[in-house]
Parts: sequence; C-alpha cells; structure tokens
Amino acid sequence: MSLDLIAIGRACIDLNAVEYNRPMEDTLTFSKYVGGSPANIAIGLARLGLRAGFIGKLADDQHGRFISRYMSEAGVDTSGLTVDREGRKTGLAFTEIISPDECSIMMYRDEAADLFLRPEEVDENYIRQAGILLVSGTGLSRSPSREAVLKALQIARRNGVKVVFELDYRPYTWASPEETALYYSLVAELSDIVIGTRDEFDKLENHIGGSNEDTIQQLFRHQPQLVVIKHGVDGSYAYARTGEVYRGRAYKAQVLKTFGAGDSYAAAFLYALINDMGITAALQFGSAAAAIVVSKHSSSAAMPGVADIEALIAAQEAAATDAQSSLTGKE
Repeated sequence: MSLDLIAIGRACIDLNAVEYNRPMEDTLTFSKYVGGSPANIAIGLARLGLRAGFIGKLADDQHGRFISRYMSEAGVDTSGLTVDREGRKTGLAFTEIISPDECSIMMYRDEAADLFLRPEEVDENYIRQAGILLVSGTGLSRSPSREAVLKALQIARRNGVKVVFELDYRPYTWASPEETALYYSLVAELSDIVIGTRDEFDKLENHIGGSNEDTIQQLFRHQPQLVVIKHGVDGSYAYARTGEVYRGRAYKAQVLKTFGAGDSYAAAFLYALINDMGITAALQFGSAAAAIVVSKHSSSAAMPGVADIEALIAAQEAAATDAQSSLTGKE
C-alpha cells in the first residue's frame, strides 16, 4: 500500500462569514476555504501524518485550481482528481454564524462539477494501492457521480480494500427520502465501517426516532464490522460485530460554529484505527478533534494535528478526574 486512505466525492468552496452574530443578509465579508466532507477528511488525515489520496472532479475555474493546490500543499495525493471541461462550476457553500447554536449553510450545488465524476474516471489501479476507501453520502445523490462511487466501492471489494461509509447527509442534494434510504442502505450494507449521526442513520432507515440496537441488528446481517453512531453532546457509540459496545464522551468546546465537527471526527477516529490504537482511543480522538474544529472559523484549515488532540484529551481527562475527586471528598 502506498496510501492509507483514499476519499472519493465532494470538494467545494466554503465561504464562512467573518462577521459573527448577524444573519447572512447583513453579512458583507466571508473567508474562503476548501470544503466538502470527503475533501476535509482527506485533509484531516494528511494533517495527522497519514498518506491520504482523493478522487473527485473539479471545475476548470479559479476555485477548482484553488482546491487542487490547497489539497496538494496539505499533503493529499491529488493524482485521482479530474477536471471538468464542459463548463460546470465549483460548488459553493456560504455559512452564516449567528450564534454557536444557530448556524446555517446556503449551498449552490446546481450542476456542480463534483457531481459529474464519471465511472470511467475512477481508476482501479489507484484504488487498489490504498488500505481504505472512504465513501461520502453526498456523492451518491446524483448521476453520474453515483455510479462512479459505486464503481469505486466495487473495485475496493474486489481488491480487499476496506470501505468506510461516512453518511454525510445533505438534504438539498436528494430528490426524496426514499431515494436516500435506497442508496444509503445499499452502500452501508457493502461497507466495513459505517459512521454517522443518529439523525443520519434515521435517513438510511427512512424513519424518525430509530434506535441504535435496531440499526446494528440490521447492518450486522451484512458486511459491516463496526458501526459508529454519534449523539452530539451525549457522545458517541461504537458497535463491533463481535458484540462489544464502546462509548465515547463528548469533550467540552468553546463553540463558534457547528459545521465541520463530523469531518474532523471521522479523520481523527480513522487515524486512531489505522494506527491500531483501539476503538476506545479512536472515540476519544474523534471527539477531541471535533471539539477543536467547532471552536475555529474554518473546517479544513482547522483540522488538528496529533499533539493538539492529545493535549485536549489530557487536559479534559485531568479536569474530569479532579472534579470527581472533589465530589468524592465532599461526600
């Protein structure tokens, strides 16, 4: 293997509001970053020192060139990128930061170049050199990107490359809940690891208020070996096919905005797994990375290094121990 992980799917531009605590209609200045869940995860893994690659399609415009250059400079192998020559544009995401609890994203995704990645542009020789293929849910929402992702998954299964499915549900890209559930279920059942929020797993199952137990019972009838279900401030759970259940607590953060948490969580979680640190440590790393990124203005540029993650874990675990000791002393 020459690459630890290859991600496939969306790479776009995030334009994050510089002016906090005001609605987008009153916001005049934005900062530009690389965005898109699989692109962010690849960047996050490279920032952590792993060998990450990316398969996707960029527009032949200034934004596309910015994305390609930024990812390459971040340490991501971009030889799997292709360029759209048919005039499509880069997807844009404008973000609004009214308060830590009230953030929103306005997406411009019509005819976005990344959704036009074609199956013939996915190279089997590129994928077979990786240990993991990471598939993001947004890439399944439209054709021909949908078929390109499915081809990549088929190649991975044929060549013994593990598949990680990061659900990355974005409602504005899907035609209907039924379509979402169909393709999410298809890919989840063929993946080795599935990661998402409880709400995203509800989209996979096409109902509201599903239980973790029902989710894993269904998925473990198929390929998945590990299912990670995130519950926000209530932490996250990892369920192993062999029966073990692991719980990771959410670390405290000085929250600036809510977006970017899932991408940083996935990158750090997978870093720990790839380095054989164990599932408990992977949950800690994921939670700590998410806490760091939600306190920063960007997503991709805020992806932490190993030392940053370890420092946050050590500080908060020590604080929790001190608090428990203080409570025990009072009793």
